[in-house]
Amino acid sequence: MSDGVSVLHIKQEVDTSSAGGASNSCCSPSSKATTTGHNNSSNSNSGMKSSPSVSPERQLCSSTTSLSCDLHNVSLSNDGDSNKGGAGSGGGGGGGNGSASAHNSSSASASAGSGSVRDEMRRLCLVCGDVASGFHYGVASCEACKAFFKRTIQGNIEYTCPANNECEINKRRRKACQACRFQKCLLMGMLKEGVRLDRVRGGRQKYRRNPVSNSYQTMQLLYQSSTTSLCDVKILDVLNSYEPDALSVQAAQQQQQQQQQQQQQQPHTTSCNDEASSSSGSVKLESSNGTPNGTCIFQNNNNDPHEILGVLSDLYDKELVSVIGWAKQIPGFIELPLNDQMKLLQVSWAEILTLQLTFRSLPFNGKLCFATDVWMDELLAKECGYTEFYYHCVQIAQRMERISPRREEYYLLKALLLSNCDILLDDQSSLRAFRDTILNSLNDVVYLLRHSSAVSHQQQLLLLLPSLRQADDILRRFWRGVARDEHINMKKLFLEMLEPLAR
Repeated sequence: MSDGVSVLHIKQEVDTSSAGGASNSCCSPSSKATTTGHNNSSNSNSGMKSSPSVSPERQLCSSTTSLSCDLHNVSLSNDGDSNKGGAGSGGGGGGGNGSASAHNSSSASASAGSGSVRDEMRRLCLVCGDVASGFHYGVASCEACKAFFKRTIQGNIEYTCPANNECEINKRRRKACQACRFQKCLLMGMLKEGVRLDRVRGGRQKYRRNPVSNSYQTMQLLYQSSTTSLCDVKILDVLNSYEPDALSVQAAQQQQQQQQQQQQQQPHTTSCNDEASSSSGSVKLESSNGTPNGTCIFQNNNNDPHEILGVLSDLYDKELVSVIGWAKQIPGFIELPLNDQMKLLQVSWAEILTLQLTFRSLPFNGKLCFATDVWMDELLAKECGYTEFYYHCVQIAQRMERISPRREEYYLLKALLLSNCDILLDDQSSLRAFRDTILNSLNDVVYLLRHSSAVSHQQQLLLLLPSLRQADDILRRFWRGVARDEHINMKKLFLEMLEPLAR
């Protein structure tokens, strides 16, 4: 009897195990209806803890199937099958399917809403908030802000805010303040380099920052002046009024003879004016274009080299006196300390006199005009041993003839030589201010006289400066050698200015 009962218990255990195996078969694709029905039951129990009576294998099957349904968004045909299966399994299946559908629809509407917000933000102008027509100069903007930015860059327009540069820029008030609107365009990232300055028809170009290809055109467009006439350049009046005239050796000799006769007639009455005139030099004569207007005192081919050098030495001494007086009238120079004034003159006098010499010799015909009655050609330069300086000045004169500088440009270039000093001074800031004044005036004059070619012409003028500095070295070296030979008498001022000064 006990054996029969034990056999019965074993059969029940086997039947129970078979039933559990059948229930676990939901994980395998044995029956479509069974799987669908189970999906509905798992959906209805979502968010709730599973009953302890459910086996771990069934829990795994439910969670896996539910996750699969959520990720793959079951099609309509599968929804119909699951509804049928749910009807067989119980009334709770239909409610679970409705909840899942509601969840899916809400997720789709939320994603669609966020996408529409992003699209709407993408279509707004970042400057004024109006509807953007596309990306212009690197920023999403409307046609109005695009045209405003382009017009500002092409016209090189400068705006001024009437308030405190904090005006609100929106669709209605974007025209209220142009200055703040332009600043907001730049703040939002609009590129100035994206605006075409040439206005030539053609396809779109790919712009990059700091373009090199059109740098010259950009310089030409930006080269502008606030002055409208040469009368506005105040320093020109001073430079023109105190420009030294050309010297004359014969007139100086006649003046010295007259002074000697007057001193013999009145030996005890010598006025201060007579002393000043004798120290300053000669009666200055100048022709209309600065070229020789008389006969050179060195006409024959058998001139004494010492005599030629003596005359040139006296001319240099007299020109030094006139240049010192000219420099003391220039605004900005007289404000410098006296020690700095002397250093500037001692460094730059040779360059200034060489520039005067070559400009007086234009139009150049092979002769350097030292005075109205003293000019030097190649033969005379060879006679006195001044050939190196002569040939160098010939090159400068030929370059100046090609440039054809106007008299106003010559005045400012000579003043720039006086201020273009690279030695240590007591007041460097005042020197920089003086030099900037000269450079700004030169910019204005060149712009007014050469509007179409202002940039290239000013470059050619400034390229003369290195050649003039080389002439400075040649001139000092030659005359220091003449002073060492002691064949001629040289004035004290000329000898002192020949002394080298460390740059």
